[in-house]
Order: sequence, then structure tokens, then C-alpha cells
Amino acid sequence: MMSWQIAFSFGGAGAGGGGWSYWLEPGPSWPGSCIGGGTGGPGGTGGCIGTATATATGAVTWSAASSAVANAPRIPAAATVPNAIRVMNVDLMGRDARTISGEASRAAAARADPPDRTLDRVRLPTPGTGEETSWVAEHLGDLCRDEPHASGAFRGGQTAADDALGALDISFYARRRNEVLPRSRRGATGLSPWIRHGLLDLPRVWDAVADTPPSDRRKFRDELCWQEYSRHLYARLGTRTRSALRAAPARATDGWDEPWPRDMACVDACVTELHDDGWLVNQTRMWMSSQWTVRAGHDWADGESEFFAHLLDGSRAANRVGWQWTIGAGTGKPYGFSRWQVRKRAPQLCRSCALSDDCPIERWPDIPSSRPAPERDPRLRSDPDPEATGGPSEPVGDDAPDAVWLTAESLGDADPALAAHPGLPAVFVFDEPLLRRLSLSGKRLVFLAETLADLATRREVRVYRRTPGEALAGAAVAVTHAPVPGFGRRRDAVEPAVIHPWPWLHRPHDGPVTSFSAWRKRLARR
Repeated sequence: MMSWQIAFSFGGAGAGGGGWSYWLEPGPSWPGSCIGGGTGGPGGTGGCIGTATATATGAVTWSAASSAVANAPRIPAAATVPNAIRVMNVDLMGRDARTISGEASRAAAARADPPDRTLDRVRLPTPGTGEETSWVAEHLGDLCRDEPHASGAFRGGQTAADDALGALDISFYARRRNEVLPRSRRGATGLSPWIRHGLLDLPRVWDAVADTPPSDRRKFRDELCWQEYSRHLYARLGTRTRSALRAAPARATDGWDEPWPRDMACVDACVTELHDDGWLVNQTRMWMSSQWTVRAGHDWADGESEFFAHLLDGSRAANRVGWQWTIGAGTGKPYGFSRWQVRKRAPQLCRSCALSDDCPIERWPDIPSSRPAPERDPRLRSDPDPEATGGPSEPVGDDAPDAVWLTAESLGDADPALAAHPGLPAVFVFDEPLLRRLSLSGKRLVFLAETLADLATRREVRVYRRTPGEALAGAAVAVTHAPVPGFGRRRDAVEPAVIHPWPWLHRPHDGPVTSFSAWRKRLARR
């Protein structure tokens, strides 16, 4: 155990001008390292305000000294030191009235004792605007499956999300939403990356199209409801969505060695856009998932994970529902990808393809006539606990938080916890074990870094690399409930002071989620 002193120097009227400083001192033989304030001049008064005791685990407690000089700026025992203090390289967010908060000079800790390098990964510098790609390469590059790069089509952050929503025009959406090429004819809005990360919540997007043409508004809102349906299904069934829900996948028995052959112009164009931009229109998502399993015979879960690794809007909720629907596991009727769709939606790809005269997808894929049905999960029919599925309907917890913990599900300025505590710093944790297991494309992490850099222009943002339970242990944080199974485990590890409700478009009901239409019949009108 080490004992540290917080000392000060206070300059008198004729002794350098009334400034003051803090020092972090491990003992009388070391003059310490200045960590804040203006310096007092020669002849100023000084003294010990109190003692900070650091344990081997990095916990630091503060004790006020009774000998504090009368005319010095006082720090009462029931307050925190205004300048952040870091001891043993562990960030100490304010825990209670007798705990020193903040961030200290690493040099001070290093002078007293060699730092524990295993803790260097806990606190990261906040990414700066324009530096996000290099920031990810330096701090998270070992967790990426590829060289980090920014998306060629999308930028993370509330500013970019607001600009995209402000420019939204869904005229002709009903007619053009399935168009692929040329891009100028696409009706897809491209809002999904910001929706996925809560930068645009579904109620806000729903209201944004209130005055648009009725047919386009209905079709666009149908797609928003699909997003909500996928979240309800995932919140209710969780990891059960990893396997087929209603029917065995339509999987070719005579499969291909390569599920996405790049010598096919249509496949190459889709893979290129997926890898470069991290996005695909819904039509090409259907092409690629059907090609992977229905025609090439590969395991759909592997293809879904490939999508998830690259798509900026990749979520297990929407991603798995889309794949299950396409391969027939969610409905019993698969979507068959063939040359006909390419000629209709992107004819220039067929014209330029080297395989045009011998197209391997000329005909409809062979689909097994009968497939065994998996055992049905009874929760598809009814939810025994819809309140647990939907999370709290009002804030839960009475303790005063010191920070707002943001999750990847909800990073927007309108995040309920963030909006309820405008003066508190935002905290985001890059979950190292999870990211190492997922092996995401670097562009997904760059999108998150862009979002954090944008948020940091409006409020303090603290970034960590570890697990949330480790990075936030003992911290009093507010958080917004996230409708994903992993949130419950991380919530229990962190023990938030306050949990705010998720901003549902429709709160989950207890009725069937066997299909989109069955689910929608139970919804209240908006």
C-alpha cells in the first residue's frame, strides 16, 4: 500500500500572484509532479491538504488533513479533487464523496512504483475528428480482421445521422427500393447504419416521413416495422435465433466450393460494396444469402457471420431474420437467386460478366422438395414475460450516477440515459474479449470511433478497452436498456446506478412472432 499526499502552493499578494497548484507526492523526499492549477510564486504559503492511500488494486481513498493552511483553497473531506488523478494507470472516476476522482500524471505513479502494464489497455485516448482510422489502427487494430479503413459511403456520428435524415426523400421509395444499379436509381434510404447504433431511433425516423406520399410512406414504415419485429424476436428468443426457427434451410445438396465466386460479376460487385462501404441494399443482401446457402449449399450461419463482420448496420437481430427469411428457415419458402433478378435490377452486370455466355445461375436453383421441420420454440407463439423482453418502462434505480455508459446499441444524443444526464461524461467500452471473438472488419470500428469523436465535440467522452465489468467496476453509471441478450450479462457485471427504458417504436407484446404478419396484427396503431 502506498500513501500519497495532495499538496498545494498558494502564492501571496507579493509573491508571484495568487495562483495555486496541486502536487501528487509519494513522500517528503520527492517534490512531486504538478497536475493542475496555476502555480503560486516564491514566498507563497503551502501545505498538505490531505492524504490519498492507494491499494494494490488501484482503489484510492481520500482523507482530509486537519493542518490545511487557512488561506489556501480548501478541499473539504466531502468533495473530490478537481483535477483528475490516475494512480497505477487506473482511471478513478468519482465513486463517492471520499474517493479521489479522475485522471493523474502517469509520471507521478511511475516515479514511485513501476506501472502495471497489464492495465495500459483500460483507458484509451478519445479519438479526434479526422483521426479515427489511425486511432483504430493504433488502439484496436489487433482486434480487426483487416486493415482498418473508413467506409466509402457512410460516416459515423450524430452530425452525419442528422444530415442524412434532414436530406431524406422517400419519393418513389415503393417503386425503387429494390433497384441495384445504377446507384442513381436506388430508392433505398441508407439510414440503416445510424438506426442500428441508435443515432436515429425508429420513432424519430417514423415521424420524419409523416408528410410524404402515402404509398411511399406506407412501404417505408413497413420496413421500419421489420426492424422493430427483428428486435422483438431477438429480445424474446436471444441466441435461439442462431438456428432455424420454423423450417430446415433450403440448402443445395450438390454444393459449390466457393459460396461467393468473384468471377461472377454480380457477386463481385456485391462483395466489393460490402467490403468497401460496409453496406448493401436489401435486394443484394437477398442475392448473396440465397447464393451462399440455397445454391452453393454452405451453412447459413457462416454466411450470416460474414455479413455481420462487414455491415455497418450489422445486428444479430436484423441480420438473422433476413437470412432465415431468405433461405426458407423462417417461413418455409426460400428465395431463389438466379440471373433473372440480375437482369431486372442491374442488367449492366450481366452485360459485363465474363461468364455471360455460360452463366452458372442461369436457372432457378434446385431446392429439396421436402425438408424436416425443426422443433418449434414455444416462445414463437407467446411470450411468458413480455415485461422482461421489453425492459423497464421507466427509469430504474435511485442512486446518483457519475457517468453515462453508452452501448453500441444506443450511441445517439437522444439516448435516454445521455439525455437525462446532460452534464455527465459519456463512457464507451470496446469489449476486448467480444471483439477478439467476433473479428470484425476495421471499418465497423472506425464507424464507432467516428461516432465517439463526434460526440466528444459536445461533451466529455471516456473510452476504454476491456470488458464493461472490468472497466466500470464500482462506478456509478446510468445506462439505457438494450434489447439484446448480451446486455443482461454486462449489466449484472457493471451494476448500473440507473437503467433507462429503450425507445421502442412498439413495446413488445406477448403474442406470436411466428411471422411478421402475425406479429404486426397485435400492434397498436401509431
